[in-house]
Amino acid sequence: MTEPVGYVRYRDDLEQPFPDEEELTRQVVAAMLEANKQVAAKHRHGLRDAHAKSHGVLVGELRVHAGLPEHLAQGLFEAPATYPIVVRLSTAPGDLRTDQVPVQRGFAMKVLGVSGDRAVEDGFSTQDFLLVNHPTLPFGTIGEYAKLQNLLESQPRQSDQQLKVLGAGARVADAVLTRLRRPIPPAAETLAAQNNHILGETFHSMAAVRYGDHVAKLSVAPRSTNVRNLTGQPVDPKLGESALRELVGDFFTEQGAEYDLRAQLCVDVERMPIEDASVLWPEELSPHEVVATVHLPAQDPYSDARRRYADDLLSFNPWHALAAHRPLGSVMRSRRSAYPHSSTFRHDYNGVAEHEPVSIDEIPA
Repeated sequence: MTEPVGYVRYRDDLEQPFPDEEELTRQVVAAMLEANKQVAAKHRHGLRDAHAKSHGVLVGELRVHAGLPEHLAQGLFEAPATYPIVVRLSTAPGDLRTDQVPVQRGFAMKVLGVSGDRAVEDGFSTQDFLLVNHPTLPFGTIGEYAKLQNLLESQPRQSDQQLKVLGAGARVADAVLTRLRRPIPPAAETLAAQNNHILGETFHSMAAVRYGDHVAKLSVAPRSTNVRNLTGQPVDPKLGESALRELVGDFFTEQGAEYDLRAQLCVDVERMPIEDASVLWPEELSPHEVVATVHLPAQDPYSDARRRYADDLLSFNPWHALAAHRPLGSVMRSRRSAYPHSSTFRHDYNGVAEHEPVSIDEIPA
């Protein structure tokens, strides 16, 4: 039954467990662990099972806007405030690939000094938002997500050149099927990313989260002119394997940037489903509305100390969250188990302790 027009009120029964969800989650965790082991053996160092390669680690502020209407003034955004943040820019695969392979990019933001009831009683005072430069998750349910993990498990055995060829084929298929108005296979959609400047991208939560009394998907979009001007700008092949690190480093050494943090509230659970993250929520039903500004000043975004801290010690997890912004849907529920398993493997393999910062002063310069 379709919800009446208006913002959907959050309630526990909006989530509907997927058949065999626990078993499928175990399969996802097992596939992630196998991929972790392959990559760790290859590099003799434990990496993240996803978004292994970082391109910049930034500190800044999240500035919650004053005067938000009631439907937006929820949870972390209930009142105007300024919070310190850490942002890690990354690439999706769980291996260190050349930046000339056009795959999805990530924008993980950790908000510090957050108070309130927790989604999981972890003792932390942080709120993580994990965003990717694609609005949907092609494998949008736990059943399909388990298939994705099997695909990702095979990637460490593929060369960069093989991934480039697969990506080129996927982009051709994407263009043809789009013209024919036919659905794009999830595997092709995953590989069909364009290789553009990471700082000009718009990043999305893909899956839904609780938004206080409501439900939303979140996104971060370029706000300042200097990053808006980078949108759609292709990465120069001459920059080589670490092109994105060079682009991010050159940019932030000279200037800062601002992004809009936006919420798209659910108004219809049939057309804007919570359990299937592959469905694009129509903007004509509910637009993306700005709730805060992400302010990132000029800085050195990739010093050795900062890179080691962010890549080896820090963890970003959608369940590092307030109860008011708990992740929703079967894929997000699987991550409640999957992310800690992956993090534990990485930290144990490298012989370091996971660290959750309390103060922005803990982030190396």
